[in-house]
Amino acid sequence: MVQGPTMPNRLAAVFLLHVLYAPIATGFVPDFLHPLENVTISQGRDATFTCVVNNLGGNRVSSSASAGGDHGAGAKARVAWIKADTKAILAIHEHVITNNERLSVTHNDYNTWTLNIRGARREDRGVYMCQVNTNPMKSQSAYLEVVIPPDIVYEETSGDLMVPEGGSAKLICKARGYPKPKITWKREDEAEIITRNGASGKTRMQSAEGEVLTLTKVTRSEMGAYLCIAANGVPPSVSKRIMLHVHFHPMVQVPNQLVGAPPGTDVTLLCQVEASPKAINYWTRESGEMIISNSKYTMTESSTSVYSVLMSLVIRNLNKQDLGGYKCISKNSIGDAENSIRLYDMELPKHPKKHGDRGGMEDASDLSNERDHRLNHVFQGSLRETGSTMESPEDEDYTTGAGAVRERLESPVIVSILLVSSLLSSILMCQRV
Repeated sequence: MVQGPTMPNRLAAVFLLHVLYAPIATGFVPDFLHPLENVTISQGRDATFTCVVNNLGGNRVSSSASAGGDHGAGAKARVAWIKADTKAILAIHEHVITNNERLSVTHNDYNTWTLNIRGARREDRGVYMCQVNTNPMKSQSAYLEVVIPPDIVYEETSGDLMVPEGGSAKLICKARGYPKPKITWKREDEAEIITRNGASGKTRMQSAEGEVLTLTKVTRSEMGAYLCIAANGVPPSVSKRIMLHVHFHPMVQVPNQLVGAPPGTDVTLLCQVEASPKAINYWTRESGEMIISNSKYTMTESSTSVYSVLMSLVIRNLNKQDLGGYKCISKNSIGDAENSIRLYDMELPKHPKKHGDRGGMEDASDLSNERDHRLNHVFQGSLRETGSTMESPEDEDYTTGAGAVRERLESPVIVSILLVSSLLSSILMCQRV
């Protein structure tokens, strides 16, 4: 038994009959007030098309005899929604024809019809038509674009990598979405990405494009986090963090291999360690005795990069037993390394000149100057009496009042004593200086 047509199919057939068979229109001609606008939405969002038709209520259509309908006054013109690329009738007036329960139609009882698509999917994209069954038929169309934000395909994307220094690393990042996402690589610390292409040499860049990032002859400076960023213009962009570990033998550097400090002070010894994987670092005395933190010693480590640390050893209240050699040692699964620092006693400069001594030196200097002055007067006096042929009036009081003194000073013994005293004073002053 052949089953009869369902109600939605009968409605669709009736509408198609109105379109295919030329109706006889009376009254005002319907007209679209606004164009149908294209819609672009993200997958899962709701899409809406709005069709505004004027003069639809005053327009009547009548079917031809071949339609088997009434030849009387005719029927009111109708608005239908059609998906143009599949030729599927979605709705007529307020009745949904398709079996898609996500579609609905609303009418404001005047001139506006709205097609609603809930939770749009990728298969909903295409051309949608608002059609009026006038003669000739009138319609307007718009395109629905359903875009998909980017998403990382984790099962096809690289995880954290470990390579030996000098080896190669291949980082892969895959993403899905519509439009197809573009992949960009950046370093998390904003350092440059280094690519080496044989004869063309080395290229440094802030970012790289493409699903695959190949690093060759990798050095420890290239160790760190690399970000794979997927974007297609549909927010939000997504990224994945891939950690590149570069393994190498420890290396220990000492800024100062010879350190001096005065007794009783605190002194700090420093070692710079580079190692990957992470190393165990410690200090020993030259004899091999391991140093532990206590009231005498304080040991700290501060990270200076992904693969380097600064070792610090503080020795408090330096004494003779603390002098000698110290070793900073670093060990990891690949090997070990060490370096040495020698600590010596550094005497502070002494200051022999004190305030009292300076006063004594000044007194001695004054005494010497006085003696020199006296000798000058002596020698001047002797020269004046023996060699001078001219006496000025001003010299009379001097020669008269100091006559007895001149006579005593002219004695050879007294002159010799004064000379010896002046010489001893000069020698004493030189020794104190």
